[in-house]
Amino acid sequence: MSENDSDLESELGFSPENIWEEIEDEKQEEIFTFAKDYIDFLSSSKTERKSVEESEKILRENSFKDISEYDELKAGDKVYMINRHKSLAAAVIGEEELTKGCNIVASHIDAPRLDLKARPLYEDKEASVALLQTHYYGGIKKYQWVNTPLAVHGRVVKENGTPVDITIGEDPEDPVFVISDLLPHLSRKKQGERKMPKVIKGEELNILIAGTPIDDEDVENKVKTNVLKLLNDEYGITEEDLTSAELEIVPAGKCRDVGLDKSMVGGYAHDDRVCAYSSLRALTEIDAPEKTALVLFFDKEEIGSEGNTGANSDFLLTVYSKLLNKYKGTYNMQEHRIMLDNSKAISGDVSPGLNPSFKDVHDVQNASSLGKGLVITKFTGSGGKFSGNDAHAEYVALIRRIFNENDIPWQTAELGKVDEGGGGTVAKFLANLNIDVVDIGIPLLGMHSPFEVISKADLYYLCEGYRNFLKAE
Repeated sequence: MSENDSDLESELGFSPENIWEEIEDEKQEEIFTFAKDYIDFLSSSKTERKSVEESEKILRENSFKDISEYDELKAGDKVYMINRHKSLAAAVIGEEELTKGCNIVASHIDAPRLDLKARPLYEDKEASVALLQTHYYGGIKKYQWVNTPLAVHGRVVKENGTPVDITIGEDPEDPVFVISDLLPHLSRKKQGERKMPKVIKGEELNILIAGTPIDDEDVENKVKTNVLKLLNDEYGITEEDLTSAELEIVPAGKCRDVGLDKSMVGGYAHDDRVCAYSSLRALTEIDAPEKTALVLFFDKEEIGSEGNTGANSDFLLTVYSKLLNKYKGTYNMQEHRIMLDNSKAISGDVSPGLNPSFKDVHDVQNASSLGKGLVITKFTGSGGKFSGNDAHAEYVALIRRIFNENDIPWQTAELGKVDEGGGGTVAKFLANLNIDVVDIGIPLLGMHSPFEVISKADLYYLCEGYRNFLKAE
């Protein structure tokens, strides 16, 4: 290839580069500081409820107020709404009339995990232990959840409506919990002949919770009864109260720096709280946008976005109704409809990063890599793009222009080889409301595992990219 050919390829080609090659010491310090704040957030937000709670704290610290605190809304006002402790909307009202629409970044804050069954507690007399039965939530590899320290997070609501919040396993003085796997000496037939999805079966995800019997000869299930006594003494709850509980089993411990260079972050639930946190921080840095900037957090994405806290609910329609009501006083459904039509959105969700040990499941040319910036995923779904969103060319061009004009590094990706698998996001539910939307997140290794990994450089520029989109005219 001649020198002129090389220049032409450089001018006309598209090949994302590793961000770290261009980062100076001052910028690296800024990136690491942002990552530290994110690590603190993620370590404290192990459930949807906690994610909303921690997000509300950040919003209040940045002068946002609940919509009920406003008599009317005007340009520059900062407002938020919370739906059932599990989904959230936050906005900075723009200079343009509200019916001109919003710039939206929508993410989900639920993550794959183990939930407790309605009647989870039982005693195995032969093994002399008490255990909790679980029902896994979302797409997990079940074998990844055994022999690893686990914590319990969630809420029990007593019959009289009193909520009792429980967190066990995060404080260094707390006990942790575990699902005990079968030792290799005895697993050759029992597990060795199973296919990977059934190496550990759903009904085998039982959590060790106690091994001490209560000192009472009249009690039949002594270890189980001791557990109930401990729960009653500490939290004032009974076994029946567990039927109206949302107790989630998640990996215990904080997020950690990964790598000798500390260039990566490892932890639970980057998918998709990394996009939620980045969009929230981006919104707090905006004061006077032309269009109203709106951030949405949804629940239930990992199980299809169903329910009244998921993206397939009417939550966004309710948000628009409340904003219009406070902004205009009265409005008609045509104005509500026009506001939706004029809105533009990013579905903030992560992309499977190129796994160096399993490259053959990716089309390498159309895969994302850690450290190369934001990932634009034009379409999702599986096989022939089934059950996915496919962004229009005009809209992708607009996103490219925003990122390029603001020096935001970006790349493109698909969800693996065409016939290898696939997946979905909240994008299609926004598209169903006639909103232009495209998926944009960052690459992730170990997706849906108890310990996922991202690049700090990608994390930093994700916030930058969202901020420039939210304030775009």
